[in-house]
Amino acid sequence: MEDPRRRDFMNIAAISLAGVGGLAIVLPLINQMSPSADVLALSTTAVDLTKIEPGQGVVTSFRKQPLFVRNLMPKEIAEANAVDISTLRDPATLASRTKPGHENWLITLGVCTHLGCIPLGIHEGENRGKFGGYFCPCHGSQYDTAARIRQGPAPKNLLVPDYTFTSNTAVLVGKAA
Repeated sequence: MEDPRRRDFMNIAAISLAGVGGLAIVLPLINQMSPSADVLALSTTAVDLTKIEPGQGVVTSFRKQPLFVRNLMPKEIAEANAVDISTLRDPATLASRTKPGHENWLITLGVCTHLGCIPLGIHEGENRGKFGGYFCPCHGSQYDTAARIRQGPAPKNLLVPDYTFTSNTAVLVGKAA
């Protein structure tokens, strides 16, 4: 007969070796899901608002995606506020998509929530669809002046990233580390 202490040691050693082997497999898988250094370097984007006139917008980049910054006109704000939010697919008010005191500044990611195309409407003369906001040329999704989905296959409104006003003429998009 074998010594019972030797058998216990062999079982503990085998289980420990399996645990270490499991960690050696799982840790790289989890680590690869962390953002890479180049993405972390782009974790915030500063936007100068001084050159954006009412009714105009600019496209910049945030985390390698287009970022739409639009200076809404009073007419566009009134149109957005006049919409009954209970009729929207993804209900949200303009006030919930902008910052208090800066209701004219609409900042969204320029990526359609259907399949990731870049909607038109940020530049003058582009097709803004029948709701006056953005129009996705890939599959016809149409957004209103508050970048809320109104028609088409897109399931959600254009995403509003985290941002803060660092002054009345500057915005920091993203969270500073």
